[in-house]
Amino acid sequence: MAGIMLRSTAFTDHDLLPGRFARDGGNVSPPLQWADVPDSAEELVLLVEDPDAGREPFLHWLVTGISPESGEVPEGSTPPGSQEWPNSFGERGWSGPQPPRGEEAHRYFFRLYALDRPLELPETPQAADVHRALKEREIASGTTVGTYYR
Repeated sequence: MAGIMLRSTAFTDHDLLPGRFARDGGNVSPPLQWADVPDSAEELVLLVEDPDAGREPFLHWLVTGISPESGEVPEGSTPPGSQEWPNSFGERGWSGPQPPRGEEAHRYFFRLYALDRPLELPETPQAADVHRALKEREIASGTTVGTYYR
């Protein structure tokens, strides 16, 4: 499977996310840039999860309907024409890191998926619903990871 280059100008892969992106520090989404999206992609999907929050990954951000030609999402915004979905806090859009105080750093996986056809999801999808739906449509993906602790 092909790889998408995904990165941020605000943090490097497996490095600490600046506090302004945390839920209690400004709660703005970080800027992201990508390249190497396959020409056959019909839609991009952005998924941000914390696998360290419990048995199930904690969904921090789900954005569908991203144009394959977009190339980026600026800090604090969403790509034009895209749709934000409810996250595990029950809010639509970005909700930044908020691990319990004193725990080891949590990891935040930013994943961008290129799909061969648009994603179909239930009204309030859980992370497992998204992964199931992606499985049959994914043609390429890219990942970058930020960490955070309080």
